[in-house]
Amino acid sequence: MSITIENILLIGSLLLFLSVIAGKSSYKFGVPTLLLFLGIGMLAGADGIGGIYFDNPQIAQFIGIVSLNFILFSGGLDTNWDTVKPIVKEGLVLSTLGVLLTAVTLGTFVWFLTDFTIYESMLLGSIVSSTDAAAVFSILRSKSLALKKNIRPTLELESGSNDPMAYVLTIAFLTLVVNQDKSFISIIPMFFQQMIVGTIAGLGFGKLSKLIINRIQLNFEGLYPVLVISLMFITFSATDFMGGNGFLAIYICAVYLGNQDLIHKKTILKMFDGLAWLMQIVLFLTLGLLVFPSQIIPYMGIGLLISLFLILIARPVAVFLSLMFFKMKLRRRFYISWVGLRGAVPIVFATYPLLAGIDKANMIFNIVFFISVTSVLIQGTTLSIVAKWLRVAMPEEKKRITEIDKLNLNLPKSLLQEFAVLPGYFAVNKRIVDLDFPSSAFIAMIKRNGEFIRPGGSTEIEAEDVLMVLADNQEDFVKVADCLSNPIHTITS
Repeated sequence: MSITIENILLIGSLLLFLSVIAGKSSYKFGVPTLLLFLGIGMLAGADGIGGIYFDNPQIAQFIGIVSLNFILFSGGLDTNWDTVKPIVKEGLVLSTLGVLLTAVTLGTFVWFLTDFTIYESMLLGSIVSSTDAAAVFSILRSKSLALKKNIRPTLELESGSNDPMAYVLTIAFLTLVVNQDKSFISIIPMFFQQMIVGTIAGLGFGKLSKLIINRIQLNFEGLYPVLVISLMFITFSATDFMGGNGFLAIYICAVYLGNQDLIHKKTILKMFDGLAWLMQIVLFLTLGLLVFPSQIIPYMGIGLLISLFLILIARPVAVFLSLMFFKMKLRRRFYISWVGLRGAVPIVFATYPLLAGIDKANMIFNIVFFISVTSVLIQGTTLSIVAKWLRVAMPEEKKRITEIDKLNLNLPKSLLQEFAVLPGYFAVNKRIVDLDFPSSAFIAMIKRNGEFIRPGGSTEIEAEDVLMVLADNQEDFVKVADCLSNPIHTITS
């Protein structure tokens, strides 16, 4: 078959179709969806039945970075700050100190086990030191798993925010491997610069993005997700240009935006949820094509030893040391230790040594690939079993509902009440998005001059409007009344 644009599109669409179909029934067999995506890519590759030859780490790295932007941004948008706030300290400690301890512990083991230099060993440990956001978000947010207390938000916060730390460590130790004359002390300023600039830029771009989204007036609702995509990439690239960590910046920016009132927020959230799934599939398919299974076979023995050490020793040691000053039951610490899923992110990071051209780059890549596969296969397939065994699982009907769940389920409110907007009210001539409207209630319809209007975030409230508000309880209606009439605190409806 000759290679044409049409053929590339045909092959790509077929692989995408197969991935979606495979993912539909994957959990019936206890196999994580993302592992199937990876498997389909490998089958389509040069060593598989597809025979597609793909050996370009640079393109794979580019696809990986773009995909991670969407995955992290989508995860951030769906992060409820009220849920995360009680465990933000634990999550941040795991995503920083936990990653560092994992890298050092595993790197030391690799140094004793192999002929790697200390810096090469630490480089390998750094590459696989973070939990994978795509894998964790995908599995924990499936309908098959519900966890007690604050375990799930802790794991989601950790996986969404620990890639920047792993990235900085990977670049730092890669620099030391390439430049033998540099000392470890020389990379410390780079670490603080990456994290501090990334944090400040994330908050700054988050506030700026909210202002742009709510103030710009686009004629089509479908353009708002496109606007947010552009702001996402600007945040990442501008932060990187300033010497900060772009991955950290886009996650912080997304968390901020996800907890603000935005115009067409429902459309934006749904679009990013779909794009995140698309990028996960594309990323895993690409990495599956990049790897040559025949080259992994020689490293399976050492790869299995390193993987088991990471799962059973390095990750638990890092978790227990990181959480030693926090009050948490032992079985919950054990479960957090077990949910140390490695996936696409370490494989993407493993392309950096390949592009740098270091001596053991190919060996590192193949070992990292094997570690990721075994991690998802061993840990990903047993999350529900281990959760029940440790008694941290809760009944399915009590599962926390995310913002995306609410949008997809279109949950009804139990109460409906009408509010008449009088001329002296605070809400007159103000947009809905500019009101401090309670998140647990929403305006279903506006009756204006005998006609019904379907409201959006940019809809301005006019005097004599009658708002039909849906809510869960009477307390919500009190808040709505206060919001509309402020500074007048009472309203007759």
